[in-house]
Amino acid sequence: MWIVRSVRIEDIDALFQLAQSATKGLTSLQLDRARLLDRVEQSTFAFSRTGISPRGEPYVLVLVNTESGELVGTSTVYAKTGGYQPLYAYRRVESEHESELLGVRQHRVRLDLERIHDGPTEIGSLFLRGIYRGEGRGRWLSLARFALISMLPHRFADRVIAEMRGRANPDGSVPFWEAVAGRFIPVDFATADAMSTISKQFIEEMMPQHPIYLELLEQGVRDGIGQVHKETEPAVAMLKAEGFTGTDLFDIFDAGPVISAETRSIHAVQRTRSVTVGGVINQFNGQTTRAMVASTKEGFTSVLTEIQTKGDAIHLVASDARQLQIETGSTCVVMTLKPEQES
Repeated sequence: MWIVRSVRIEDIDALFQLAQSATKGLTSLQLDRARLLDRVEQSTFAFSRTGISPRGEPYVLVLVNTESGELVGTSTVYAKTGGYQPLYAYRRVESEHESELLGVRQHRVRLDLERIHDGPTEIGSLFLRGIYRGEGRGRWLSLARFALISMLPHRFADRVIAEMRGRANPDGSVPFWEAVAGRFIPVDFATADAMSTISKQFIEEMMPQHPIYLELLEQGVRDGIGQVHKETEPAVAMLKAEGFTGTDLFDIFDAGPVISAETRSIHAVQRTRSVTVGGVINQFNGQTTRAMVASTKEGFTSVLTEIQTKGDAIHLVASDARQLQIETGSTCVVMTLKPEQES
């Protein structure tokens, strides 16, 4: 049986092995064991705290086989970006310039470095081991983050963003990094991107503060701004199907797009509701509905299963109830799935 649950301290070795197997492009997981443990500890604290306001801690989820104990996937919600260390992004700005003396008019595009201090919630760090992709597990890992946001709305901001992986060459090189940031930060792209999840101080210290005019960049670099990596296209499509749209913000390292949605307008959030368990049964009789059911066991635990809905209550099988540690009369969260998300 599979569950998506909040990460535990004892998961660190399995999570580190999973992170080691991730592609180099997933730099938010390219951390050494000590730094990854720090993120797990922050997440554990986040799930245990009783405060009601959004803070910057990560909420790390993992996909686990309850029979074998194997940990095969992970995703994260960063409760709030900005704060003491701002969210850095490039903003695309267009302007018109004209010279009467020369009789010319020119349209220009520049990238301004933005510092966002009171920022939105961010979702990221989604990875599923290749042999386990399919059967809806990747979608489950992604959508579970919205179930968590719905369960604890006061912990998250009223807007959610996702920084999508930008274009890279087949050899792994990143054109925008090499043309812009890499000229000022003398480390490789993967190191800089991974370190930015720990501290952004080096960005303030090393990045150029003046606008970057696209006319100064090679055409190939310009064409890649706002484009996503081929491996990221399915994730972008899924998030856009949930109501995310493009913005005029781009990642400062690879120029990948930043997409965004109001939290309450995200379709997955709208499909999530708090319900009462009307009954726990051994076997269904009649029609069932495919859904994600989540409880506050250890902070967050969810199953992808069949349920029966009767009024404002649901019925579920005993094995699911045991995993969620709920019983008749308990309250839980249910997210109904779109037809294309059921498989």
